[in-house]
Amino acid sequence: MLSVRNLVQYGLFISLLGLLAACSTNPVTGAREFNLVSESQERAIGRKNYEPYRQAQGGDYVADPDLVAYVQSVGQRIAKVSDRKLDYEFHVVNDSTPNAWALPGGKIAINRGLLLELKNEAELAAVLAHEVIHAAARHSAKSMERGIFMQGAVLAAGVALANSRYRQAGMLGVNLGSGLATMHYSREAEREADHYGIRYMVRAGYDPQAAVGLQQTFVRLSEDHQPGWLEGLFASHPPSPERVENNRQLVDSLGNPGGRLGEQDYRQATEHLRQTQPAYAAYDKGIEALNKDNAPQALRLANQALRIEPNEALFHALRGDIREHQGRDTDALTNYNRALRHNPDYFRFHLSRGLLRQKLNQTDMAKHDLQRSTQLLPTTEAYWELGRIAEAAGQKSLAIQHLSKAATAKSKLGGAAGMLLARLELADRPEKYIRANLDIGRRGDLLIRVKNTSPIKAHKIRLILGEQAGAGIREIANFQLREILSPGQEVILRPHGSVQQNALRHYRVFVDNAQVIQ
Repeated sequence: MLSVRNLVQYGLFISLLGLLAACSTNPVTGAREFNLVSESQERAIGRKNYEPYRQAQGGDYVADPDLVAYVQSVGQRIAKVSDRKLDYEFHVVNDSTPNAWALPGGKIAINRGLLLELKNEAELAAVLAHEVIHAAARHSAKSMERGIFMQGAVLAAGVALANSRYRQAGMLGVNLGSGLATMHYSREAEREADHYGIRYMVRAGYDPQAAVGLQQTFVRLSEDHQPGWLEGLFASHPPSPERVENNRQLVDSLGNPGGRLGEQDYRQATEHLRQTQPAYAAYDKGIEALNKDNAPQALRLANQALRIEPNEALFHALRGDIREHQGRDTDALTNYNRALRHNPDYFRFHLSRGLLRQKLNQTDMAKHDLQRSTQLLPTTEAYWELGRIAEAAGQKSLAIQHLSKAATAKSKLGGAAGMLLARLELADRPEKYIRANLDIGRRGDLLIRVKNTSPIKAHKIRLILGEQAGAGIREIANFQLREILSPGQEVILRPHGSVQQNALRHYRVFVDNAQVIQ
């Protein structure tokens, strides 16, 4: 028979085996690492978050499919030489902020704005190789693991919506939240992404000098404080002269192997984007003008953008926002319809049209649009409106379902959803909102602490005090509160009788009823 000491040692041995089983060799660096996030989890996280992240940051760029296909071909050329075989995907996000990011599992995106800053295909390959390394070397996963160690859990979070007039909206609980695509990598992770990214470029036949020149450009732009850069690529990938020098030394050590630059091909692939860049600049200024309530200026800029690029859905949607702002709802609906014809797979167009249709009492069509928007990106705004539509139709359970999602947002609209949800649920689920706990006073007298944790006033609160009797609970008293409890208010009831501390566990208190103050 094993002694207690032997059992402890055996348990420690089994735990050690578990830890060793979680260790693996990093396929990029060759280092032994302890993994809390498995590869299957990485892949699942990437798959689940990839589309919502692109939706939240501007949606996919679809005005020039040939450019998108070109970027994907360069990305796959890099992916083929990766030391880690993942389901690599590459998409262009329709946003002017110069940025690129990678999710676990090989899900990679580059913004339209960054493509305009690159000089050749080799520089594009340098950017994509850098992001491939972040995925292949598990940098995102390791950041998640550090969060697990430090916080005990990975918390869901929201993310602000790109170029959105819906300030109360926001991405709701999409797996691990906004930190995945905007995390600040450690200096070591950035060094590894630079170092092995250059090696991947060489394997794929690209001139690694492009990586040196690219970092030099980034340093210059960061020193010049160019608008958009600080909140884009530099926020998660800070450049430095040290990184430039490290890249130069590595290229020298490789013997300056040369390779493909692809200047002409890159120029040809991005020609349409460069020709239409003034349209996107006008659009960005139009968004700013509308946010400042300067609708006439915003409309001039939107029209300017459309004259240059009539196939961009964002420009039609901006006209819709302006027309709605001006009270011209029919014209706004026409513009949202045009936006959706050009891009039917962007959540914001469905959300905008759904809210407008509800305003115009086109409830069935509004529900269809709002539901489609939540499929693409779950937002507070959509679930709030769907909840109100369901409540008005007498569909209480469906309203509760939608409002429960909206109420998770820490925003003014989320708070409004929480209040409406409490009004719908309080009578049926009083125990969810009215908290009752047993305690003992200084003189050994039994206390019942009752607190209203809801955001609304409650009254007619009824409590049942019970005592454990065999396998069940026997009611010994009930109490009806005379007070109206405001949100956060607590009262103390003092039933007759005293009880010993060790006997308190034999008693239970239940909230049997509560009503909303109408």
